[in-house]
Amino acid sequence: MPLNFDPQLVRAALAEDIGSGDATTLSIVPADAKATAIMVAREPLVVCGLPLAEAVFREVFANLNLVSTATDGQHVAKGGALLTIQGPARAILTAERVALNFVQRLSGVATLTARFVEAVAGTGAQILDTRKTTPGWRHLEKYAVQCGGGVNHRFGLFDRILIKDNHLAALRGESPNAVDAAVRRARAQFPRLIVEVEADTLEQAGQACQAGADVILLDNMSNEDLRAAVRLIDGRAKTEASGGVNLASVRAIAETGVNFISVGALTHSAPAVDIALDFQT
Repeated sequence: MPLNFDPQLVRAALAEDIGSGDATTLSIVPADAKATAIMVAREPLVVCGLPLAEAVFREVFANLNLVSTATDGQHVAKGGALLTIQGPARAILTAERVALNFVQRLSGVATLTARFVEAVAGTGAQILDTRKTTPGWRHLEKYAVQCGGGVNHRFGLFDRILIKDNHLAALRGESPNAVDAAVRRARAQFPRLIVEVEADTLEQAGQACQAGADVILLDNMSNEDLRAAVRLIDGRAKTEASGGVNLASVRAIAETGVNFISVGALTHSAPAVDIALDFQT
């Protein structure tokens, strides 16, 4: 998924920060002052969001000289340079924080994702994101997951059927069971979409498999139950583990044989990484 973003996102972020004007910069920095600044990683990270940073700087002053020394998805060591900016000092100072906010946040998502991907290396399991994203930033954060080596789950409510416990609660009493009824209705209405069913128990996992679900989400199951579910499904559907996954537990979950592990923390709890903009003297 390429990083396609609405320029209005950049303009809105700048308007929020600048307001009626950068009072500090305008009052003390001469209009003709020139500067060179380098965006630097202050910790090891996977970089993400550089095109947004460049858009921020160019929105403030179109003729800034920008030279990227890293690319999105690249692992960068502590002290590594990401972007060099040359031009009017006022423009660089005014754009600095917004540019850093984008790159720090998105690189944080990419870096955390890469840690999860590394933790399950060799198991065959893939790390998925979720819809637990910052409102308005979903495309950006899912792009960051890709930069970290993860795989995007559904983008929204429109591109995959995901039958969850609350959906099934509305179909209690259906014959032969709520899972079968839900899958049949979903297939009839949206025949081209992947159908996934959330299963809280091995019984529900069996019902979902019998109903012909494409993917069965094994929610908050113990590792013992995950292994049992994988044996029960026996390749007739893809399996996804979900619920409370963290870096300490993800390897053992992957070793149960599931195909996917979804991790909400990739987007809702990733800490921003430490990136600075250093002016050269």
